[in-house]
Order: sequence, then C-alpha cells, then structure tokens
Amino acid sequence: MKSLEELKAIRDKMRDMVIPPDGSDKIRVVVGLATCGIAAGARPVFNALLEEVEKEGLGDRVSVIQTGCIGICQYEPVVEIHEGGKEKTTYVKMDAEKAKRVFEEHVKGGKPVSEYTIGAYQQ
Repeated sequence: MKSLEELKAIRDKMRDMVIPPDGSDKIRVVVGLATCGIAAGARPVFNALLEEVEKEGLGDRVSVIQTGCIGICQYEPVVEIHEGGKEKTTYVKMDAEKAKRVFEEHVKGGKPVSEYTIGAYQQ
C-alpha cells in the first residue's frame, strides 16, 4: 500500500464484502470469534466456511465474517446465517464438519439444518 487512495480502495472493496448494500441478496455467514468462541473451537469452523466459499467459487454471493461475542457463550461455537430480508438462523455448538454440512445444505441449498440450530438445543 503506497497511498491513501489505495487504502480507501481496499476499504471500499472490503465494505461490500462485509456489509452488503441495501437490497443485496448476498448471504452473510457470521462466526463468533471472541475469546469464548475461540476457546470453544470457532477458528476451525471459520476456516472451514472460508474454504467452502473459495472451493465453490461463491465469494460474490457469500461472505464469511467474524464478529466478537454473540452473547450466548454456553452455545459456542456460534454461526449466524443472514439471508437478505429473512430472519437470521443461529447455529450452535458447531465444529468444522457441521459447518460444512450447514454450508452445503443451508447456504448453497437454502434449507436450514434444524438439528444444529439454537432452537433444537433450547428444547
């Protein structure tokens, strides 16, 4: 990076990846990576999701981002799927294999994996 303009261009490119513009149908996959999530194993979950997006060539349609504490530490690792105007789906007690299944069935296929959702654990 050699100039302020170059830095601004990087910022603008990344902004659209992390926060899709209004009306966007881009899917956001959010992984809780605060210390509670990391201690529970969220880093391999995050990496598995990034790998799936790259492997499938879906970077223009799906963004995988990290956030701090989601606030439900007892259910870590936590992954939230945000799809356009729909309500988010919260997946809990994730691992890399579960994340790959969620990616395949929910992100690509449009069908949530209900047994991994927070609702399945609160019953």
